[in-house]
Amino acid sequence: MEQFKIRTYGRTELALLYNPGLTDYSAYRKLMQWIAHSRPLSLRLEELGYDPRRRTFTPLEVRAIVEALGEP
Repeated sequence: MEQFKIRTYGRTELALLYNPGLTDYSAYRKLMQWIAHSRPLSLRLEELGYDPRRRTFTPLEVRAIVEALGEP
């Protein structure tokens, strides 16, 4: 298995890594629910300048997500 790399990921791309058995939309919604329900993660992403309208997660945002949720 390939090692997970911290880099820029599309929102759906990262969501599918965490939820490979779901459709694109369902995986994205699930990841966003996890983020919304984790107050520390939500606050950290806000500190990093996360914009929910942007279609990508920056490497710093990906690192914060992985630290909170574990590697996909």
